[in-house]
Amino acid sequence: MTEQGIWNGTISFSLVAIPVHLVKAVDSGRVSFRMLHGKDYSPLHRRMFCPKEEKAVPNDEIIRGYEIAPDKYILITDEELASVSPERSRTIEIIEFIDMKEVDPIYFDHPYYLIPSKGGEKAYRLLTEVMRRTNKAGIAKFVLGEREYLVAVYSTRGTLALITLHYSEEILPDEDISPKEDLVDAGEKNRLEINIRKMMADFNPEKYTDRRRKKIMDILRKKIKQTAPVETPHAEGEEAEGPADLLAALKESMLKVKKNR
Repeated sequence: MTEQGIWNGTISFSLVAIPVHLVKAVDSGRVSFRMLHGKDYSPLHRRMFCPKEEKAVPNDEIIRGYEIAPDKYILITDEELASVSPERSRTIEIIEFIDMKEVDPIYFDHPYYLIPSKGGEKAYRLLTEVMRRTNKAGIAKFVLGEREYLVAVYSTRGTLALITLHYSEEILPDEDISPKEDLVDAGEKNRLEINIRKMMADFNPEKYTDRRRKKIMDILRKKIKQTAPVETPHAEGEEAEGPADLLAALKESMLKVKKNR
């Protein structure tokens, strides 16, 4: 796998330490567009704007505030935030092992792959196989950037994956949305169970595609053939890099779409 690592360090538990690097496991597949000035096609930039003074605010005049009531804020400094930020770490330290089936999917956040670094291949393969056979996941704390994440490390398709988990306080309560038991009719419940059983199937993700994304890519592919791309103006003396290689990007995206059909 040639994906550039997001983080390098070790998985650690007991006396075991395996060097790994963290890489992306998913691509959102979102088709992104740049906002351009309709007059001259210059790319537009977002700026911090003060509605009272009706002007953009420079970075050295921007401060943070936590809203405690409408139009009322408690100010906090960069130094105060830095004082509570976790220390940077190069270790994913497993605290305990659990059965992954016990984790409600509502806690799942974002998945990554953990790839063995040089010298850790043998121990990595051993851990991957043992976790696969036992169907266990390691719960760990992991610092990335300025945040400490709760994560689960587990074996999938011959490799280790890491998924960030929501903390319990981030999960909204469901008491107000769950129906009361006495409102559920036994006959209707039985009929619903029968219908669900009739529709049971093995999960095959390749059966499902993002139809809107495919249609957008079809539109762009036709436009590339039928119309010339507009060019962003360059400042005088600036070396022109030419338009983005959109065709190459589209070809790559279309290959992904075909594979997912």
